[in-house]
Order: sequence, then C-alpha cells, then structure tokens
Amino acid sequence: MLLGKGKPVDYLPGKCRRTVTSYGAGMTTAAPAGSVGHLLRQWRERRHLSQLELAARAEVSARHLSFVETGRSKPTPSMILRLAAQLEVPLREQNTLLMSGGYAPAHPEHRLGEPSMALVSDAITTVLEAHEPFPAVVIDQHWDMVAGNRAIERLIAGAAAHLLEPPVNVLRLSLHPDGLAPAIVNLGEWRGHLLERLSREIAASADAGLMALLDELTGYPGADSRTQPDTDAIVVPLRIRFGDAELAMFSMTTVFGTPRDVTVSELAIETFYPADAGSSALLRDLASTAAG
Repeated sequence: MLLGKGKPVDYLPGKCRRTVTSYGAGMTTAAPAGSVGHLLRQWRERRHLSQLELAARAEVSARHLSFVETGRSKPTPSMILRLAAQLEVPLREQNTLLMSGGYAPAHPEHRLGEPSMALVSDAITTVLEAHEPFPAVVIDQHWDMVAGNRAIERLIAGAAAHLLEPPVNVLRLSLHPDGLAPAIVNLGEWRGHLLERLSREIAASADAGLMALLDELTGYPGADSRTQPDTDAIVVPLRIRFGDAELAMFSMTTVFGTPRDVTVSELAIETFYPADAGSSALLRDLASTAAG
C-alpha cells in the first residue's frame, strides 16, 4: 500500500517491521561535475581511500566529509586544504580545488625569471654549473626543459631541429626516432623505464598533459625485442652511442623541499652520472675539447 506521496510501505502480517523507500528530499546525490565536492571525491578515489579512512586522517567526521562530497555542505578554505594535504594533491590542483569552492588560490605562481624567484634561479644555476662536465637538466611538470648545462647541450646536439625548438620535451627528445632513440643502445630498457615513471606520475597527478604525452610516446617504435635488461646493474643505465664510443650514465632526480610556489613545486633537476670509468673520461674529454 502507499502511505503518502512517493513513499511505498510494505506491512508484513504479524510483524512490526516495515520497509520505507523515500524519494526526493534526503536521497543521496552526487555533487555537480567540476564542483569542489566532486573533485575531492575524485582525488579520494584516485588514492584508493574510503570516506572513513580519509575522515580519520583529516580528523573530521565521515558524515561531514560525505556532505562535502555530495555538495550538501560547503567546505571552508582550511577544510579544503586539510583534505588536499591528506590526499597529497599537487599545489596547482589545490588551487583548482579552492577556486571550485569559490575561494582565492592559496599558492602563488611566479615565472622563474621574476625577481622574486632569484634565489631559486641562482640555486638552479649553481647546481647545473657545478655538475659539469656531466649532463644536468631542469624540467617542469610536463617534462619540458627549463634549463640545461653545457654537457646536456653536447649530448642532444645531434637531434633533429624540430625536437630542439622550445619548449624541448625531454621524453619526446629521448624516444622520438628523430631524437636520441637511434643512438640509445638499450632503447627497450630505457624506454620501459621512462614510460613506467611517466605512468606513476600520471597516477599521482591525473595530469591531462602527461596523459597526452604518454599516448604519444607509446606510439613511437620500440627497440628490438632481443634487447635484454642488465639484471646485475644497481640502477637502470642510459647507454648511448657517442661517435665511436659508448656512453653509460645513470640519473638522479632532485626536487625542492617544502615548496610554497606552484612553479617551484613542479621543478625537478635531473643529473646524470657516469656509470663507469670510461664514460667519465669521455665526458671530461668532451668538455675539455669544447673549452679548447
């Protein structure tokens, strides 16, 4: 039978139990796409956390978090930032969350050449120059080259001109058939390493630009299937033919600690080190020849 509009009620004979299904008011609904609640829920699901787990980490009630995600409650800027911190949301996307909630961005964004970024620029220059005669490059969140030292310029000089036009994308330059790929001896191994690293960054950031880059890179021809990784190596080396010699290097990534600026948070310095004595001597000889 029906008791009231839109409320079916089933009475079971001899028992004091009834089942009520309510429609309209009180029904759980999803927040509109692009709203702060919708975006927070996407980040939570991306991190594979339940509402209860995130609520416990952020020290809020699961009920309140549910109301935020469904749009029934508007979170304050401090609540948005608290949840974003527990979800490890990048600074740029934290600003997006705040703006979706109707608030101003919390994290500034400056160009590297601005006066306020002088300390950061000086630190980068110091690292690049000090790393000579070994290659070093600064990249942004999309793997575009921001700066490089003279050693990296010598390493990429043989690539096609269209790949060296700014912005130079380091991954595209490495794996494109007109780039360094034909000279990379262990292309299959190095390609797999780069694509796996890029996939992890996409999982962490959900960056659309990185997703498009991954689609592009996976379309490039790979290496000979007979190429086998060096299972005895401690790190994955980059083995590249340089003239009549073979250059072997491994890389190390450095990022800024506790960044507050969006640009600074997205910068990384990739430094390459010789993997053997012969490669070290070759890099030093190249630098000496260039200086002479």
